[in-house]
Amino acid sequence: MQPQSNPSPSMVESNRPAANSFIPPAPGAAPVAPGQTPLMSKAAPVQPKKDNSSLIKTIAIVVLSLTTVVFFGLFIWKFLEWDSVKTDVDGQIDAAVALAKQETTTAMEEEFLEREKYPYKDFSGPIDYGSLSFEYPKTWSVYIAKDATKGGDFEAYFNPGEIEPVSSSTINALRVTVKDSAFDSEVKRYESNIRNGKLSLETRNVGGTLANVYTGELPTGGLVGIVAMFKLRDKTVFIQTDAELFSQEFYKLLDTVTFVE
Repeated sequence: MQPQSNPSPSMVESNRPAANSFIPPAPGAAPVAPGQTPLMSKAAPVQPKKDNSSLIKTIAIVVLSLTTVVFFGLFIWKFLEWDSVKTDVDGQIDAAVALAKQETTTAMEEEFLEREKYPYKDFSGPIDYGSLSFEYPKTWSVYIAKDATKGGDFEAYFNPGEIEPVSSSTINALRVTVKDSAFDSEVKRYESNIRNGKLSLETRNVGGTLANVYTGELPTGGLVGIVAMFKLRDKTVFIQTDAELFSQEFYKLLDTVTFVE
């Protein structure tokens, strides 16, 4: 094997280009003047992609803000409108309530005045005795001699001013008696006075039932008056005036009689 020989300096020099020799520029490169070293062309910098997400976010925020402002404004407007309507409705309700109260008060006052002018009052007897009721002049006094709370008879007396002492012969404008006795047996007590002409008898509707009405000399106490007698359950009702002086009020009273059978 032969040793490799190194190239001689003359050979190296011969391979180098001469200093004054012209080297043509690379395609697309700028021409180089003789004696100048050609410049290396720089690559154009890569432009970064534009990020549009921040712009979209900004637009979205602006739109959302405007929408919020619009909705908030609409809410305030609707609230003020609702509050105005509610206030108006509340005012109308208050006015209607006040008017209703005033009308009720006025009606009650008128009713009270009418009652005060009305010359009669209501009377009602015991429930167990049929709740016998009627109207009587408000100027009359009332005295209940027997209230029948423990059974027996019920007796009430009416008279203008004061009640006269209760007896079979004293005169009162009205006597009301509910006797715990049969109607047929009570009728027999009046038959003799009818036969001798001291009493007249007629029938009359009183409270929805047929009543015997006797006029003249009554069989008890020698009083001359009027008695309406009718049956109520198992009892007998007597509504009597002791003097024909009160006959007008007596018949008015009979027209207002009510009871529960």
